[in-house]
Amino acid sequence: MDKLRAIDSRMLMGPGPSDVSPRVLEALGCPTIGHLDPQFLTFLDDTRDMLRVIFQTKNPLTLAVSGTGSAGMETCVVNLIEPGDKMLVCIAGVFGMRMAEVAKRTGADVTTINVPWGQVFDEDQVAGAIDKHGPFKVVGIVHAETSTGAAQPLKEICKVVHDSGGLALADTVTSLGGMQVSVDGWKIDACYSGTQKCLSCPPGLSPVTFSPAAQEVITNRKVPVQSWYLDLNLVCQYWGSERVYHHTAPINMSYALYAACRLLLEEGLQPRWRRHMVHHQALKGGLEALGMRYLADPDHQLPMLNAVAAPDGVDEASVRSRLLNEFNIEIGAGLGEHKGKAWRIGIMGESCTRRHVEACLGALGLILSEQGVTGDAEAGVAAASASYSAWQAEPTAE
Repeated sequence: MDKLRAIDSRMLMGPGPSDVSPRVLEALGCPTIGHLDPQFLTFLDDTRDMLRVIFQTKNPLTLAVSGTGSAGMETCVVNLIEPGDKMLVCIAGVFGMRMAEVAKRTGADVTTINVPWGQVFDEDQVAGAIDKHGPFKVVGIVHAETSTGAAQPLKEICKVVHDSGGLALADTVTSLGGMQVSVDGWKIDACYSGTQKCLSCPPGLSPVTFSPAAQEVITNRKVPVQSWYLDLNLVCQYWGSERVYHHTAPINMSYALYAACRLLLEEGLQPRWRRHMVHHQALKGGLEALGMRYLADPDHQLPMLNAVAAPDGVDEASVRSRLLNEFNIEIGAGLGEHKGKAWRIGIMGESCTRRHVEACLGALGLILSEQGVTGDAEAGVAAASASYSAWQAEPTAE
């Protein structure tokens, strides 16, 4: 217990997890009850209803998988794909690569297309791949690629997929709750996310939703789902009206997700999306004033995940270490081809505030000025302040 009391509180500004609201932490401490207790089942029902609003869908098959966002990815792939099915995966970073690997392990016939890291696909590229190598049963793409900070144009790509008769699968682990994700409006057939990013809930659950067309594919499979634990034909018997025991649901994590969804909907979807954009613009102005360059296409940068190149001559790992140990601020390192060359700075959910932005810029400015990278330690904070002043309304959730 002494070791638990000694844990330092951090300002979480990496690619996840994000800071957690006291209301969500309080929910974690509520009494643990049985996973078939009628009281608990009402939480499942209410959470499912709120997730439908957050996903912007009416899909009956919407639930929270017991596991992190990667479990959501596996759930979508293993339930939709049978051995020999053709799947196209659009790779623009680490997590597209991971989706392709999961698909290969199901026995899928996987085709991949790539764009340079930080760039995005357009519908013509996807249509060309479908014409050349398809048709495909499933086409998968990561909406918000956390390794690069780029947002893929899902709406246009999903239209191409549907025109070809395929199912559109989207990873929204980083984007859900921080920018628009319109499952029904964009005709996404299978969509998964995670709790620890813009939902600002501890990691441990993965919200997923499936269109009626995707649900029909799952119901009419010829062979059993590769994973017993993630087989939605079994899991849905627990989440549905039958309440048949499948596995022990994570009771207290479910309370936490319930509380996080309530907080999000109290704020409102559009105000929350706007909040992320306001603070992103301020952070971006500050980082650029400190001499940093964004890695993602300027027209497709994520508001909640800012991937920037570390300045020349700077030991990026030592800067991250000082931020953590001297300022209690956590930011993320680069992944893949950006390893050792970049920082990934998250402003997600509870971590998306002016306090976070200015604290990070102030600390970075001080460290970089000491290393001779910038002559003005306060340049970042000043640029952020100017950005905030440019918005007519004050940003929310200070």
